[in-house]
Amino acid sequence: MHFIRRRLAALLVPVVLAGCQTGGSATPVAATARPETTAALQATTPARGPFVAAANPLAVEAGMKVLRRGGAAVDAAVAVQAVLGLVEPQSSGLGGGAFMMSYDAATGEVTAYDGRETAPASATPELFYENGKPLPFIDAVLSGRSTGAPGAVAMLAMAQKDHGRLDWRDLFGDAERLARDGFVVSPRMASMINGSSPQARTRWATEYFTKPGGGRYQAGDRMRNPAYAATLGRLASEGPGVIYGGPIGREIAETVAEGPRPGGLTEADIAGYRPLRRDALCRPYRIYVICVPPPPSSGVGLLQFLAMAERTPDLDKGADSPEAWVAFGRLQRLMYADRDRYIGDTDFVGVPIAGLLDPDYVAARAALVPQVDGPVAAGSPTGSPPRGEDRTAEPGGTSHVVIVDADGNAISMTTTVESIFGNGRMVEGFFLNNQLTDFSFTPREGDHPAANAVAAGKRPRSTMTPVLILDRQGRLVGAIGSPGGSSILAYVAKALVGIVDWGLPVQEAFALPNLVVRGETIGADTAQITPEIRDALGAAGMVLEPNATETSGLHGGIWRDGRWDAGADPRREGVAVSEVR
Repeated sequence: MHFIRRRLAALLVPVVLAGCQTGGSATPVAATARPETTAALQATTPARGPFVAAANPLAVEAGMKVLRRGGAAVDAAVAVQAVLGLVEPQSSGLGGGAFMMSYDAATGEVTAYDGRETAPASATPELFYENGKPLPFIDAVLSGRSTGAPGAVAMLAMAQKDHGRLDWRDLFGDAERLARDGFVVSPRMASMINGSSPQARTRWATEYFTKPGGGRYQAGDRMRNPAYAATLGRLASEGPGVIYGGPIGREIAETVAEGPRPGGLTEADIAGYRPLRRDALCRPYRIYVICVPPPPSSGVGLLQFLAMAERTPDLDKGADSPEAWVAFGRLQRLMYADRDRYIGDTDFVGVPIAGLLDPDYVAARAALVPQVDGPVAAGSPTGSPPRGEDRTAEPGGTSHVVIVDADGNAISMTTTVESIFGNGRMVEGFFLNNQLTDFSFTPREGDHPAANAVAAGKRPRSTMTPVLILDRQGRLVGAIGSPGGSSILAYVAKALVGIVDWGLPVQEAFALPNLVVRGETIGADTAQITPEIRDALGAAGMVLEPNATETSGLHGGIWRDGRWDAGADPRREGVAVSEVR
């Protein structure tokens, strides 16, 4: 990769988008642009599909089939999720949750759909305590206490009712056929089946992953899931009510109530689950507008990172520059410090969104970048109440999907069962989530409650940050996102910096080495990082260790010159397919 010199051109453009929050300030934000790289991103012709990017080719093909039939982007999302729950069950499924960003090409409206799971009515701040102290993390994951009311299906049903064109019952055929007739186990799924994760060794998982003749499924084996096929048939014909208030919901509650450590999730909790439509949170970056979900998603953290990045000249030096990578790591430390301290479910705690994105606060935090050589404390944005230290652990078991239909409607969805195979418990062919372990195990620090403490009915904080990228006229330019547990913010930030700041093609930006710097935790794709960059990072207090968090799975694309410049993370098995003509 080569350094690309930026010619600075100042723009002063107000952001006005239907359905978008501006985070409390309508003040225009100065932006800088590199003409030779950004001109290609302008929407000279409206972005359109068919286009699908997802973590498995079978899921992508299912989505493309829906689009070829004239389906909307959200119709295809239902089909893609149904297949992912079968061929990538370690990452997402009917028993999990999701956040989805939706772009309506006719109106320009951007909507955030919240399908995050909720804690049962019986939940208390000490949900994961035993004998007066927090449980070991993996014991909590494997317990019934870890499962929240699933939200992905309800969220997709809401969005499909809002924006879909095809009948709900006609969106599950590919997944049902693959489950009934069989699919070939991919290398990644096989590695999870045969890996060390305790969730892959529960009695439910062991029964599912053992071949009829004995031994566990391996890559290349054909696998069937007749229970999942039957579930999809019922979901197609009876609708989401088969889960929410129906017999499958009852089975989920019964399975959660089994030992070890039974959970309190009830049929009533599941039947009472409601997905939410939220105003998207949109902010300018360079000459674009980045739209993300509001809390309990951590999208505000990404927007804060980008706002600080605009005030950090070293980041402009390019992908080969040690100074740029040092700045990238230092910005992360500032971002994560604030995210960890303040972000939670806004229906239960005050989150200082406007304060975190206030230009003066952002400038003050960005001014600290040259001094950051270790973990930093959270700042004190306007509107921030006293908050206890966060003690949230976020292992990864997540997937990302981007879809654009022929009319230019788009979705960007991050979907998850939280950890690998969720908590390892299964109902009717799918795994249950362990999403409640995304709460802080320690609910308070002295007199100050943690923003992400457990509460009945509350949604745990999530790092999932699906992104839509618009131009300043509100037209779709692109969409990206990634799995990765707590590292999602670092992965998505890397991709945006690579694409927008460093002028890289999308696939090259996705393939850049990962660097995750969160407090004292530092992880990287060490084999990909040059000695010069490694030494510079070490001198700045970022001594590299191999990345121990979930690896990235970036998917998405940018509309350039009437076509999709698309990418699928080489660390996973996904593909990005466009049939734009």
